[in-house]
Amino acid sequence: MYVVLMYDIMMDECGARVQRKTFKICKRYLTHIQKSVFEGNLSELNLMKLKNELSAYIRQDKDCFIIFRSRDEKWLDKEFLGKEDDKTSNFF
Repeated sequence: MYVVLMYDIMMDECGARVQRKTFKICKRYLTHIQKSVFEGNLSELNLMKLKNELSAYIRQDKDCFIIFRSRDEKWLDKEFLGKEDDKTSNFF
């Protein structure tokens, strides 16, 4: 399945550490496309692994993660406003 993941981490006294750990985990599974946004193809098993690893760092009362899923990347349309970034070339 095709996945787009984005997160928003509150930058308090622990926020920087949570952000670094989160970034490293997401980078192992997906392609980093913009600040806290990642994309890529994952199996159901790898998506479960990703979510499980992230759950160790997500602070339920402070941080927000959103995962969009699609059967295939061809079902997504991409439109740029401003500078076009070729790191998002996985979208068609």
